[in-house]
Amino acid sequence: MPGCVLYHILAENHCLCLQLRFERTCLDVSIVIVNWNVEGLLKLCLRSIYQSLSDAAFEWEVIVVDNASEDGSLQMVAREFPGVKLVANQSNLGFTKANNQGMALASGRYVLLLNPDTELTRGALATMLEYMEASRDVAALGPQLLFADGTVQSSRRRFPTFLTGFIESTVLQRFFPEHSLLKRYYVLDRSNDEVQEVNWVVGACMLVRREAIDEVGVFDEQFFMYSEELDWCFRMEKAGWKIVYLPLARVLHYEARSSEQNVLGRNIHFHDSKCKFFSKHHGAWKGMVLRMFIVLTLVFQVVEDGLKLILVVRNRRMRKQRMAMLTKAAGWHLVHIVGGRR
Repeated sequence: MPGCVLYHILAENHCLCLQLRFERTCLDVSIVIVNWNVEGLLKLCLRSIYQSLSDAAFEWEVIVVDNASEDGSLQMVAREFPGVKLVANQSNLGFTKANNQGMALASGRYVLLLNPDTELTRGALATMLEYMEASRDVAALGPQLLFADGTVQSSRRRFPTFLTGFIESTVLQRFFPEHSLLKRYYVLDRSNDEVQEVNWVVGACMLVRREAIDEVGVFDEQFFMYSEELDWCFRMEKAGWKIVYLPLARVLHYEARSSEQNVLGRNIHFHDSKCKFFSKHHGAWKGMVLRMFIVLTLVFQVVEDGLKLILVVRNRRMRKQRMAMLTKAAGWHLVHIVGGRR
C-alpha cells in the first residue's frame, strides 16, 4: 500500500485547489471525510471503510480533510491508514470549504461525502453505486442512517417553506412538535423503508454523481456549515436531476460529535445558514425577516432561563452558561441585521 499522501492546503490557495477539481478520472468512487478533533470516531469510520470494502469489485480512494485538529487525528491517519490522501489545513475552514477541498482532489466517477462520526456497513456503498449506475437521472442519494442502537435516524427532507423556517429547530418546535409543516418537512407521511425520490438528504452520508457536480458546481461556501447540502440539492433539482433516499443501504451515524465541541458556533451557524438559504433562493427580505425572528426566539430563551434561574435552585451554573451562549448568539445575528449582511 502506498505511503500517505499529505497535502498542506492553506486558505489563500484554496481557490487554486478548486480550479483543479475533477481533472483526473480513474476510479469509481472517492470517499471524502472532513475531520475536526474527533480522532476516535475518525478511526472507527476509516476502519469500517477498509473492512466493508476489503473485497469490493470497484476501485475507490479515501480523502481526509483535517480542519486543524489538535487531538492527534493527522498523526493517527498517517500512521494507521497510509493509503489515505490527507489534507492538513492550518485553520478550521469550515465543513463546506473542507469538503470542496476534498472534492477538488477526488478522482472518482462518484464522490461519497461521509462524516467522521459514521460507519459504513458491509455492502452499503456497493448498493448505493449499483443504484446510481442503474439510475442515470439521479444526482445524489442518501442511505438509511441509523443511530448506535439501530433505530432509524431522520435523514430525508422536503424543501422547507418559508413558514417551516419559523418552526423547524426553533423554540416554536417545542410548542408545536406535531405541526403539519414539520410532518411534511421530515417526510413523515412515507415509510422509512421505502426507496423514494425526495427533495434532499442529510449530508452525513451522500453519494453524488460527478456529472451533476460538474453541472451545478460544488458546495456554496457562504454556508460555513449546515444547509450546504440543502442548497446543493436545491440547485441539482432545479437543473433537472433527482435526489433519492435509499434505505437498502444502511450507515451508522453517531451524529453531531464535531459540532458539539462548539455549542455557540453550532447555534450561530445553523440559524445563519437557514437565513442565507432563504435569502439566496427566496429573496433577501425573507432571510432578513427570518433572522429577526431568530433573534426574538433567542431573547425569549434568555428570559425563560432567567426566570428559571430565579425560581429553580437546580442547574444554576448550566443555566447561566446557556444564557451567556444565547445572548452571544443573539448579538451575532443583530450585528448582521444592523449591518445588512446576508
